[in-house]
Amino acid sequence: MSESPVYVRGGTPEFLEAFEKARVTFKYFWRELSWEHRRIIPGLDLACVKVAFRQENPPGDPIVEYMWISDVDFDGVQVTGTLINDPDELTNVSSGDSVQISWSEICDWMFAINRKVYGGYTIQVIRAGLPKKDRKAHDKAWGLDFGKPDEVMVVHDQDKHPENLVEHPMCRNMGDSFRSFLTQNPAEVTQCDEDGYTLLHRQAIAGNRGTIEVLLELGADPHAKTKSGYTPSDFASALGWDDLVPLLS
Repeated sequence: MSESPVYVRGGTPEFLEAFEKARVTFKYFWRELSWEHRRIIPGLDLACVKVAFRQENPPGDPIVEYMWISDVDFDGVQVTGTLINDPDELTNVSSGDSVQISWSEICDWMFAINRKVYGGYTIQVIRAGLPKKDRKAHDKAWGLDFGKPDEVMVVHDQDKHPENLVEHPMCRNMGDSFRSFLTQNPAEVTQCDEDGYTLLHRQAIAGNRGTIEVLLELGADPHAKTKSGYTPSDFASALGWDDLVPLLS
C-alpha cells in the first residue's frame, strides 16, 4: 500500500495540515458509508471525497484543481467515484467522469446527517478565514450546518456519544442479526469475491470490531489473502484500526 503524492500548488500550512487530517480520518468516512450501503432507508444527505486533479502545463507548472467525487467505493487500496464538479481550468477531466485514486491521495472528505456536516477539513480552513457574514452566506449556499471552524467532527453524535469513535452504533445493534444470518448461511463466512476479498477483509477495512469477532468465532480465516496479497490485518493496520490488529493477527 504505497504512498502517493498529493499535488499542491500554493498550498498553505493550514491546507497541508487539513489534507493530512483528512487522510488519517478517512477510515471513519468509509465506515459510515459502508453502513449506509446496508440501510434500507438512507441516512446520509451526502457523502463525497475531495481529490487533487492534475494536468501538465507546457511551461512546467502543472495545473491543479481540487474537486469532489461522489458514489464513492473503497477496497482498502483504491478509492473510486464520480466527479461532480466542472473544472475551471483543466481540460483532461469533466463532471461525470469516473475517478480512481489511491486512498492516500485524498485531500478531504465529508458526509452529512440531518444536514450536519462531518469531516470537511479544507472547508473549515476556508470558513475560518471568512468574516462571520460571509461564513453564513457560504453555509446557506451549501444548505448545511458546518458547525464551528475549529471543531471538526468525524462520527455521528461524537460530542454526546464518544464511544461511536470506537465502534459504529449499527455494529453494536446488529450483532445478533449478523450472527443469525451467518449461522443460516455458513458459506458466507469463508466465501470470497473475484478479487479474493472475504467478509472479514471488508469488515476489517470498515473497522467493525463486533462483526469481526462474530466472523472469527464462526471460522473466518484471518490469514486469507486477496489476489493482491492483503490480509484483513494488513488493511486494519494500514488504515489505523490499531485495536483490530491483535484480534486479526
